[in-house]
This record gives sequence, structure tokens and C-alpha cells, in this order.
Amino acid sequence: MNRTSEAAFETAIESVLLGNGYTPVDGQGFDRERSIFAAEVLAFIQATQESVWKKLDALHGAQTGDRVLESLCKWLNTHGALATLRHGFKCFGKTLRVAFFRPAHGLNPELEARYQANRLGLTRQLHFSPKSEKSLDVVLSVNGIPVVTLELKNPLSGQTVANAIHQYRNDRDPREPIFEFTKRTLVHFAVDTEEAHMATRLAGPATHFLPFNRGADGGAGNPPDKAGRNYKTAYLWEEVLQRDSLLDLLARFLHVDVEEKVADDGKKLRKENLIFPRYHQLQAVRQIVGAAATEGVGHNYLVEHSAGSGKSNTLAWLAHRLSSLHNGQDQRLFDSVVVITDRVVLDRQLQNTIYQFDHRQGVVQKIDEDSRQLAEALEAGVPIIITTLQKFPFVSGQLAKLSEERGEGGRSHLPTRKYAVIIDEAHSSQSGETATELKGVLGGAELRKKAQEMAEEEGEVELERLFRSMAKRGRQPNMSFFAFTATPKHKTLAIFGRNGEPFHRYTMRQAIDEGFIEDVLMSYVTYKTYYKLLKKAEDDPNVERKKAAKALARFMRLHPHNIGQKTEVMVEHFQHFTRHKIGGHAKAMVVTGSRLEAVRYKQEFDRYIQKMGYPIKSLVAFSGTVEDDKTPEKSYTEVAMNGGVTEKELPETFARPDYRVLLVAEKYQTGFDQPMLHTMYVDKRLAGIQAVQTLSRLNRTHPLKDDTFVLDFVNDPAEIQEAFRQYYEGSVMGEQVDPDKLYQVKADLDATGIYRQLEVDDFSRIFFAPKQRQSPGDHKAMNAVLDEAVARFKQLQNTEEEEAELWRGKLQAFRNLYGFLSQVIPYQDSDLEKLFTYLRHLALKLPKRKSGPGYQFDEEVELDYYRLQKISEGSISLNEGYAKALDGPREVGSGMVREERLSLSRLIDFINQRFGGELNEADQLFFDQITEAASRNESLRQAAEVNSLDKFQLVFRQVLESLFIERMDLNEELFTDYMGKPDMQELVSKWLGCQVYERLSAGKARNEQVPG
Repeated sequence: MNRTSEAAFETAIESVLLGNGYTPVDGQGFDRERSIFAAEVLAFIQATQESVWKKLDALHGAQTGDRVLESLCKWLNTHGALATLRHGFKCFGKTLRVAFFRPAHGLNPELEARYQANRLGLTRQLHFSPKSEKSLDVVLSVNGIPVVTLELKNPLSGQTVANAIHQYRNDRDPREPIFEFTKRTLVHFAVDTEEAHMATRLAGPATHFLPFNRGADGGAGNPPDKAGRNYKTAYLWEEVLQRDSLLDLLARFLHVDVEEKVADDGKKLRKENLIFPRYHQLQAVRQIVGAAATEGVGHNYLVEHSAGSGKSNTLAWLAHRLSSLHNGQDQRLFDSVVVITDRVVLDRQLQNTIYQFDHRQGVVQKIDEDSRQLAEALEAGVPIIITTLQKFPFVSGQLAKLSEERGEGGRSHLPTRKYAVIIDEAHSSQSGETATELKGVLGGAELRKKAQEMAEEEGEVELERLFRSMAKRGRQPNMSFFAFTATPKHKTLAIFGRNGEPFHRYTMRQAIDEGFIEDVLMSYVTYKTYYKLLKKAEDDPNVERKKAAKALARFMRLHPHNIGQKTEVMVEHFQHFTRHKIGGHAKAMVVTGSRLEAVRYKQEFDRYIQKMGYPIKSLVAFSGTVEDDKTPEKSYTEVAMNGGVTEKELPETFARPDYRVLLVAEKYQTGFDQPMLHTMYVDKRLAGIQAVQTLSRLNRTHPLKDDTFVLDFVNDPAEIQEAFRQYYEGSVMGEQVDPDKLYQVKADLDATGIYRQLEVDDFSRIFFAPKQRQSPGDHKAMNAVLDEAVARFKQLQNTEEEEAELWRGKLQAFRNLYGFLSQVIPYQDSDLEKLFTYLRHLALKLPKRKSGPGYQFDEEVELDYYRLQKISEGSISLNEGYAKALDGPREVGSGMVREERLSLSRLIDFINQRFGGELNEADQLFFDQITEAASRNESLRQAAEVNSLDKFQLVFRQVLESLFIERMDLNEELFTDYMGKPDMQELVSKWLGCQVYERLSAGKARNEQVPG
């Protein structure tokens, strides 16, 4: 055998799998019509379910095998291979299993024996078709049912993974029994020695392959083997397709995702996708589960996965695995898994996914009512609870009520149980006081016991609540945290990371390289606003520089000329450039600096759009009610400015094709998924994590989206680049906070004498008093204690205002430092907890800074001149440590529309007139793409050279149909209309045929004029 051939590659893979639990299965035994290995199926059932087989044999005798296979194939065709493998099938009233999966624990030897009886088969060069002798390189089967196919290519013999993908798309008919979606094979791998790609549904040229690679140097692809002795893709057969791993994938990972959406015409569309984990998802879940099983309860795991990583599925798989996880001693690790999320879609997705694995109701409970519902679920020990963080502070009170209702006295804590807490988006709120409340609730009886012991040790039994408050800040021995984030802050890394590192990482660079998100900095343009303000008033007001600058900047930003000019820039850019993108459906977001700016932008946008007569509708998003000092008699709300569209309806309304621009103030800058968002106009200062989260609204992919655009009026590209670089190849934890700093700040605060230690102790004694010692007078007493310090602060403020402000800053610094450090360092110092609690309350009572004169610059200053100057235009590079020369975008704002497309728009008009259709620019673009592709077709070029238009049309008609089929995914509705209406086919074919013939003939004429 040639050692560099494809067959040699096949043999290398085969030898690994056969050495790891697979057996060779002869392709001669494959039933091509039924698409199963019949003898394998029957042998497995007879060996593992002897008693059921005997009962069926008594009924059917010699026909038993045929009857079983008949029932199995019917079941596979109706319910799919995945459900059949998991839950078995019915044959004449009896349930037969075609696979046994590994139980969560080893307590039942019989279940383990059944699992070991599975027969995993490997077949090379399988002739699969009833109609031809085509063959697949490798097919893997489970107990006779084919589940995985592999097409292998060897670059040393001139072919790569791209050839394997082409083979699946063009040489594998999806209607063949073995390829029918979900009915037999479930995943198809295109593999060479460098890369692996996978698809779960074959659909001819529209087949969508996803990368299945480990990632190399933070980007796409695979790293070389460390020992230099193996293929880069060896992980696929050595790890992923290994016997136990494949069975685990079938049992606990693969699932059918059903997407239901309403089309613009009101029709309901239902789309099924079979989800197979990408490599990083599989690796993350398995590594976390493995570590949790080994380490036990009481540890933290941070998962830093970029947008586009498929976080919802990773989270669902992890929640399911943790809910049934057992350690090496076969003890169940967690009593409940608590998922903390603000996303509505996640709970539905989790419920549907987990039900496919378990087929049991009640495994997942969504807390969508109140904290009482959460208290009941926690008491009942529901396996997976989905809730928001905000409900936890009220749980103790609800638990007390529940126990009183049962006549058990007012017990306000849970029994000690073990919890896995999964945090959907770990950001600063998860490290605040609310997260501490969560720990307090889930800490249960054990936490109370620990606090009691600490209080006794310190000789302050009365202050048990103080010690409870301290105890719940640190790590809890009965709960493990699993935190997910794309953009971890220093705080997140310190609390949930390990030595400042995440447990698992999938970088933004890899997500961009693999095509799962757009690179939002590829087209980034900044406008720097220069302005000069002249005094109108004769007297120069003698003002604080900082304050004057702030007021001037506000005047500048809200000056009608400014918003008016910026609006014109944005709307014209949108009208001439963005509107035509994503098949004519592109949308834009305007990020404004304040709620008042959002109101004024909305007014200016609507005024300008109406004046120009552009077909653009806008929506605005801001919270609460806004007063504008220009129109004191009027106030503004989001709902009123959007013509009655409620806050809940806004995302759905914006998704409609007629709404194109969304103006936002502190809303929809995180967690807003709208693939049609193409352009962002930024008129707000952005820095660090906020810059990444805001601009990342543009990164969602769409089949027709090939770029994005950012127009920034405010920020410095170097700062934006720096913000993104931090998360591009994974975040790096900055300088560690020095715990000694805390005591230093405390000493500075103590030294001023604004509060006395005695007051702190008095306040703590009242605040942390046991429940039976609390009284209605406590509130008054605590206020009286605080008032002592407030009076001293006022005195300082009157004599030395700057000193007072410095002290206020230190108070804030102490609160932030202790709030953060107490979650990382298990402080045993009750004085710190007392002071923290005291200062939290004192801060609320301190008088605000004396404001001095308020400046109204509109009257004193006029805008002398104002200009927008383009500073830089082009893309920000993240690959280099410095910003490269910025290339200008190729077609920004040119307003040019191609000549051919104009003539094609007449075709759209004809179709709409004749067939009563409502075709739009997206359909026009679709025809345009077809014309482009046809003009590059070699057989059409030859036909145009030697034929008249009439004869050319006959050839063109056949090619056109295949071009439509190849692109059906890009415009399903137009494809359906075209295939179903012969008159429309006739019209489109003739019209496009003329276009292509003219192009090709013109090209031929030009070529003939070129001297040889």
C-alpha cells in the first residue's frame, strides 16, 4: 500500500478504533434498502434481551427476525435514530432496546453489563446505495444502526478536507436512505490530516459544515502533535469517536433543536436542526464534569467562551450532567443545580433539551413567579432550577412563611444540601451583595452552625447574625460555582478563576476565524468633533475648570446644530450604504450618551427622514420618563415616542422589515441578538468591557452578511482596540489587588474621627441582633447612631470641602475592596464586617457635594464654528500589538447601485404586477447573484459563443434550475415560488437569460478586439 495514499490514512484510523472497542463489520451484510446491518441488530437483541425475544419467537417463529427489523425500521423512520437508540422501539406490544447507555453510577452491575454488550462496528468502503455502487470511506454503527460517516482525504496525495466537503455536497444524495435527516446516520465528518469539519444534515450544495477543530494559538485550526508522531486530527478518532465517548455523545449530547418563527406574511415556519457539539463545547463540559467529580463540592469553575461559542447548549449539557453526577464512590454530588440567568429563551431551551435526554417531566423548573416559588423549589430539591439572582434576598422570609404554614415554627433556612450554581453571564452583579444573599440561602443549616461557632469563639453570641453575614461572603463548602462569560473583568477572574485564569477558554479570535461571529472592527470609522466656543456674555464667568468643561461639553453635544449634523451624516450613510446590505434588510443601532440625547436624536431622525422622504422607520429605547428643559411642558417615554409599542414588544417590532434604525440609551447594549444589525453609530464614550459588549451587538452572523460597519463620533480607535485585544485571544488578569490595601484604607478612614469605634459597635449590635431581640424602635436607634457621624462630616464639608470629598471616596474604596476581597479571601476579622455594614448605611445618609453655581451656557456662549473631521477611516487590526495602517472601506457611502441591478429591478416590478407578489430588494439581490454565477459558468459561456439567443435560452433554463437549488437556503420563499409556478419560471428564465447572454456576448466582443 502507498504510504501517502488515502487508504493508508484510513488504515491508520481503523487500527486505532479496532484497538479501542470497535469490531470490523463486513459491508456485504448491509441492507441497502433498509439502511441497517440486519444481522448485527438481531444478534444484539438476542444476546441482551433473551426473554423478550423468546416471547416474540413464540408468536412469529421463523418470521421473528423479519418482524423485528420491520418494526425497527418503521420506528426509525417515524421517531428518528436518536430517539430509537435512547428509548427503544415497540414490536407487537413489546419494547426492545437497540442500545444501552452507561448509567450515572456503578451501583447496578446488571446495567453495567448491558452497557458493555453494545456492539460498535466499523465498516470501510461501504456501498450504501440501492441505486449505485458509490461507497463511503468509513461508517461507524451502533448495534447495526449506522450513526457516523467519514470521508477521508490525504493532502499528500493532492486532496484536502475541502474535497471531502465537496464530495458530501455534490456526490452524496440526501434522499438516499442512509443520509435521510435524523433517520439513520446522525453526523458526517469531512477529515484530512490537518482539519476536521462536520455536518448533521446533508442538503446537496446547501449542506452546512461546521469546523470541528481544537483551535491553535488562540485561532482556528489544530496544533501539531506535541511529540511530533501523530496526525493533527488524531483527537477525532482517538478521543471523540472512541467507544465510550461516542456512546456518551449519543446518550447525553446530541439533540434536535426545533425553531419556530413567524414569517413576515404571518405563516408559521418550523425548522429542525440536529445539534452535535463543537469540539470546544464537548471538551469544556467533559473537563468540568471530570474535575467536579474528582474535586467534589466547594470549587469554582470559570468558562470564558466568546460570543458565537454556542453557550446556551454548553450550559444545557453541563446542567444535565451535573444533575446526575456521581463521584468515584458512586455518591451523588449535587442535590440541585441552580441556573442563574436573565434570558427568557434559555429556560425553554433547557427544558426541551433535557427532556430529550431524560424523557421525564419535572426535572427542570423555571421560577417565573416570585420568591415563594423559588423557596418551594429549593425545599423540594428540584433537580434543575432556573431563576434570576434578584429573587434570593427574599427567600429566607418565604421559607419561614412556608414552615409556619406547615405548623413547624418559623424556620427560615434550608437543610444543608449540595448545590451546583451555574451563572449564565458572570459579570459584576454576581460579585455583589445579591450573590452573597444566594450563598446565604443555599448555605442552609451548615452556614448557621458555622456562624454560631464563630460567635461563641469570639464571645459575642448576641451577634450571631453578624457572623452569619461574614460566613456567607466566602466560599461555601456545599456549593460549586460554574460561571460563564465572554468578557471577564478582573473581579470575575479573581472570584471564579483559578490563579487568575479561566478553567476553559474559547477565544473571540477563534470564533471569528471559524466564521461563528463577524469581526466588528473590520470597518471602523471615527469622526472627531472639534469645536470652538466663544463667549457671548461680556463677562467671563470665573468657574471651576472641570465643571465648566462638563457644562460646555453638554451644551456642545446637545446643541441642535450638532445633533442635526450628526443625524444627517448617519441617515445619509444608512440610506446610501447600509440599507442595501444583507439582501436589503440591514438595520442600524445608534448608541447615544444619555436618555435626553436619545429623545432629541429620535425627534431629529424622524424630522430629517420625513423631509427627505426616505423609507426608513426608527424606534427609540430608554427607561423611565425624560424631561427636556427646552420643552418644560412636555415629558417623553419610550412607549409614547414609539407610537404605543411596549418595551416587551420592541425587539419583535424592530425585527420587522420596515423598522431599520434603533436609537438606544443604556439599553440593548448587551444580550440583544439581531443578526440583521449591520451598522452602529456611536455617540457615547465607551471603554473596556462596555466597548466590547456594545460593539459586539453587530457580530451575529447571517448567510447574506459579509461585513459590518461602525461609525464612531467620540472614541479613540487605540482605546477601542485595546479593549478588544483583552478578549481577542483570551483575557489576562491585571495586577492583583493587594489585601493590605484594605487595612490601609481602613486606617485612613479611622484617623479622621468622623465615626467612633463605639458607634460602629452600637450600630452592629442593633443591626445584627437576633430576631427575638429586634424591635420597631431599631430603625430609629440605628439612624440616631449614624447621625453622629453625619454631623461631623457636614462640619468637615463646610470648612474643607475637598477633604470631605476625599474621605467619601475612601469610604467608597473600602466598600468596593471589602465587597470584592471578602469573596476571595476568607476574612476572620469581624471588625471589618461591622465596619463594612456600618459604612454601607452611612454612605446613604451623607449630604451630597455642595454644588455651587449651575451654568446655563446656552445664553452665555454661542457656537462659533463646528466641524466634523474624519480622523481615521478603515479597520482596526487585532492581530498585531499595534494598529496597522488603516485601510479605507471599499464602498462606504458611495450610493452607487450597479447598472445590472437597476435593470433587474424592472424584473421585480414585472413579477409583482403579473403574480401579485411582494418581491423586494432581497429578491432583487438574489436574482443579481444568480446572474453573476451564471455569467461565470463555463458551459454557458461556450453556448453563448456559438448559439443565437433562442438556442442559448434552452441551455440556460437547465443551468438556472441548478443555480436556484444551490442557493435555496438564501431565499427559501422565492425558491418555492419559482419551482411551483411554471409561468413565473418562464418569465424569470427568459429575462435572466437575456441578461446573461448580453453579458457573455459583450465579453466575447471585447476579447475579439484585443490584438493577439
